[in-house]
Amino acid sequence: MIKKIALFTVVTAFSTLLAANTLPESLNVPGGVVQVRLGSLDTPAPEVFFNKHRVLVTHDEQQWLALVGIPLETEVGQQSVSVTTADKTTTLPFTIAYKEYPAQYLTIKNKRMVNPEAEDTQRISAELVLINKALGTWTEQAQVDTDFMAPVDGRLSGVFGSRRFFNKQSKNPHSGLDIAAPVGTPIKAPASAKVISVGDYYYNGNCVFLDHGQGLISGYFHMTHVDVQPGQQVTQGDVLGTVGATGRVTGPHLHWNIYLNNTKVDPALFIADDIPRLDARNHK
Repeated sequence: MIKKIALFTVVTAFSTLLAANTLPESLNVPGGVVQVRLGSLDTPAPEVFFNKHRVLVTHDEQQWLALVGIPLETEVGQQSVSVTTADKTTTLPFTIAYKEYPAQYLTIKNKRMVNPEAEDTQRISAELVLINKALGTWTEQAQVDTDFMAPVDGRLSGVFGSRRFFNKQSKNPHSGLDIAAPVGTPIKAPASAKVISVGDYYYNGNCVFLDHGQGLISGYFHMTHVDVQPGQQVTQGDVLGTVGATGRVTGPHLHWNIYLNNTKVDPALFIADDIPRLDARNHK
C-alpha cells in the first residue's frame, strides 16, 4: 500500500508539471511577448537568454516554450534567442514586426511632476536603484503561473506603449496598462506570487512589486493603501491594497506593469480575454 501511495504521489506531481498553463497572448512586436518553441518535454528544460537576460521557460502540452519579452526600442526584423542544453548552445531566430502605438496627451497640474527640480531628481535616482533591484529578481521555479486575472475591476483608461505628451512635452512611452476605478477599489494579485518590494516613490506613488518566478515581475502603482509586506506569499485574488492617485497621475487609477527578462511588456497580453470587458466601459 505504501508503494502504491508513493507511486501515485510521483505520478500526480509529474502530471502537475506537465499540465497545460494558460499563456499570455503571443505578439511579435516591440513591447510584445514572443513564444519560441524549444523542443520536446522528453528532454530537460533548457536555459534561454535574450539580450543577455535569462528568459522564462514554460511549456504547453507537447513542447518547452520560451516567453520572451521584447523591449519597445527593438528594431523590426530578425532577432534570436540563445538556447543552452546539457551538451550544446544554439540560437533560434524569430521575427519582430512593426506596430504603431497611439499618442496620448495629458495635462499635469503639478509641474514638478513634468519638470522635476534638483531635489526631486536626486530622489528619483535613488528610487530607481531600488526599482531596478526588484526587477532584477530571478527565482528558479519549475512551474510559473501565467494564468492572470485583471487586478482591478474598472475601466481601461490607458494602453501600453502609447507615445505620451505631458503638458505638450514629449515623455517616455507608457510602460503599462491603466485601469481607472474609484479611490479605495481593491487591487488583487492576478496570480500566485511573492511580494518582493513595496515603496512610496516620486512618480509611482505607493507601489508593490510581485515576483511570479523566472523573471516574471508585476508592478502596481499609484495606490492609496498597501496591505502587503515584502516576503509575503499571495495567491490569485488576494488583496494587495487599494486604488489611489499617488505619484504622477491625472486621476485615481491602477497603473499595472509586467516585466519579462527585465523588459516591460504589454499587460493586456496576459488578460487578453478580459480587455474587451474593461474597454466596453469607455463606451457606456
